[in-house]
This record gives sequence, structure tokens and C-alpha cells, in this order.
Amino acid sequence: MGRILAIDYGRKRVGLAVTDLLHITANGLDTIPAHEVLLYLQKYIDREPVDKFVVGLPKQMNGEDSDSMQYIRPFVVSLQRRFPDIELIYVDERFTSVLAHKTMIEAGLKKKDRQNKELVDKISATIILQSYLESIHSY
Repeated sequence: MGRILAIDYGRKRVGLAVTDLLHITANGLDTIPAHEVLLYLQKYIDREPVDKFVVGLPKQMNGEDSDSMQYIRPFVVSLQRRFPDIELIYVDERFTSVLAHKTMIEAGLKKKDRQNKELVDKISATIILQSYLESIHSY
């Protein structure tokens, strides 16, 4: 059984999180520049088995796709071309940045640390992945 890897894709940075091999816990993996993400994922997958990608799906409050889908769609097409055997699932990512900041506050991080956008992206990916895990384990 391989890991599940979550992707919080942004134009500049991409937050990544992975499960353990039993798909019980979600852990932040890294935040990397968007233009390096496919190469990074290739190197990671060469070392660790990955069964599934969970990609954050940005939605507006009315349920429609947000404007950021215009750059997420081309990324997902590239991701599926590069890794055609890995299943891809979208997960609603509304409020993940807010939850990431709340998590950082609850963890006692100082204001300067909470302004670290790379950390916010990695925590957001972890929240997306945890949300997905909770949805599949709730049956």
C-alpha cells in the first residue's frame, strides 16, 4: 500500500502533505516553488510508493470554482500525464488557509512564524489531506 499525497497548489508555492503507509495520519511534507513541483514529485515517488493524489479544489462560497482554477487545471493535466497510474481526487479546500492560521495560533507560534507563507501552505495541504482521510474513514 502506498501513501496518499495531498497538493495545495498555488501560482508561486505548492504545499505538500502525505499519509503514513496505513493512511491513518496526515503529515506536512514540504513547500516548494510551483515550477519545481513535478520534478519534486517524481523524485519523491521514485523513493516512496504513492497510490493517490488529493488536490485542493478552490471553491467560492456559492460553490462555483474560484479564479485560481485557471492555473490549477493545467497543473493537474500535467500531473496526470506524468503519473497516469496514480489516482487523482479533488477535495474542497475552502477555509484551509483560515484553519491553517488557527492551527498555528493554537500551537503557540509567534506572529512572525504565522506570516511564513510556506508554512501556511504546508499546513493547508495537511488539512486538505486530513479532511480527505476523515471522509473515507467515516464509513
